[in-house]
Amino acid sequence: MTPEELIQQASAMLPLAYAPYSGFPVGAALECADGTVYTGCNVENAAYGSSLCAERIALVKAVSEGHRSFTRLAVIGNTEDFCTPCGACRQMLYEFAPDLTVYMANRRGEYRTASLAELLPHGFGPAALQSGAVSG
Repeated sequence: MTPEELIQQASAMLPLAYAPYSGFPVGAALECADGTVYTGCNVENAAYGSSLCAERIALVKAVSEGHRSFTRLAVIGNTEDFCTPCGACRQMLYEFAPDLTVYMANRRGEYRTASLAELLPHGFGPAALQSGAVSG
């Protein structure tokens, strides 16, 4: 699958977003190591902290179906600028795929590419717990 095809799958989620408060629909498509793709859209809530981002919805759908290894993520917003994952999404993705390739797209389907490690340098993941970084 090309980056453009993955971005198209993310874009197809934009009309399904529930974003009555921010007016900022986002779509995501997460590719598993076996080529399976899970999609998501943001789902907002009147209690703002209960809202979920498109990227985390795609991730949770994939993990709930038994996937643990991911290669690429496309995220798109209905914006002129390139849509990037928020900090919470970066952290959740890092748990499973610190080497993930991320395509950040705009409404025209133009995109930029970055690794998750570039977007979340010095991320905190499972290895940090094994190294004794956390004391208690």
